[in-house]
Amino acid sequence: MHPRLRSLLAEPRSPSAPARVWRDWVVLAAFVPAIVLEGIFRPDLQWRAGCVVVALALLPTLLWRRTRPLATVAVAFGLTAVAPFVLPGDPCHMYSMGFLLLLPYALFRWGSGREAVIGSVFVAAKVALAGLAGTISGGEVIAGFAVMFAVTTLGAAVRFRASARLREFDRVKLLERERLARDLHDTVAHHVSAMAIRAQAGIAASATQPGAAVEALRVIEAEASRALAEMRAMVRVLRRDQPADLAPSPRVADIERLAGQSRAGPAVAVDIRGDVEDLPPSVGSALYRLAQESVTNARRHARHATRIQVSVAADDTSVHLRVSDDGEAGTVRPAGTPGFGLMGMMERADLLGGSCAAGPNPDRGWTVTAVLPRAGAA
Repeated sequence: MHPRLRSLLAEPRSPSAPARVWRDWVVLAAFVPAIVLEGIFRPDLQWRAGCVVVALALLPTLLWRRTRPLATVAVAFGLTAVAPFVLPGDPCHMYSMGFLLLLPYALFRWGSGREAVIGSVFVAAKVALAGLAGTISGGEVIAGFAVMFAVTTLGAAVRFRASARLREFDRVKLLERERLARDLHDTVAHHVSAMAIRAQAGIAASATQPGAAVEALRVIEAEASRALAEMRAMVRVLRRDQPADLAPSPRVADIERLAGQSRAGPAVAVDIRGDVEDLPPSVGSALYRLAQESVTNARRHARHATRIQVSVAADDTSVHLRVSDDGEAGTVRPAGTPGFGLMGMMERADLLGGSCAAGPNPDRGWTVTAVLPRAGAA
């Protein structure tokens, strides 16, 4: 079997096909009087009552054209295909039965690939048998095939566009979930690292300073409350039935909050140069998260470090971030085996059209550098 035919037969039904919508009832309400009026006033129509009954009997197939596309095509076009042989002269050739064109459209819009192939046989057989029975001329046969081809092509095009739009929605949702996952890791890791450092300091000082343990517990409680609040805010974004937290995203100016002397860790110095006020929120938030993650990693892994320097420099086209510490060499994770934190930093920078790298300094310490375009990714 040809690969393309095999792929067509394996195509599943279009997801989320609505059973019935209000427009279906409007279409039915419009065609019922059209069929009746044509049956009454059309002079060349044979078997008026029978034709009206057949047309009205086929009209409800529109209600199942999305959920049962092949069955509706088989019933409607199968019946109209054998009609010229049962009733010579095709007395039920009514203009108002043009609603049958909606059935092949729905077949290619909502049906599976196998249903579309089988349904096409019924449609082609109807047109071909009408020509063989002599109810339509050769030119009308060609025109009939052209109309059916146009209708099915339109259905396939709408289906492809809807599928492409659905894939784009899925991609955007996946991308947003990846961003939220990185934010969750960066934020929680920052607070958990602070809790771990405070706990270690409290344990070390508890023997000589009993009050230090109580102070450490207070700090741990505060950090845990902040981490829990930020986790709840992100979970509300992921759940559709909860309103999203509308608090502003962190900006480059918020990096200054990382500065200061920690009782159980190295001092953090922040230097921001250049115009960083008009940066897009995505770039400002990314710079803050990159700096926060870098400081967290330095406090966690840089042994005997006394200082962490955070530098942000902005020019006309890009923003440069540099975070370095003076810890002992060889005490941090090698650059060849990055963890989720460093991997997330690289992915975050790459999503915005920038770059991020980390590695040991020539003498001692570790440096993380990132370059992001001012305008962010297109």
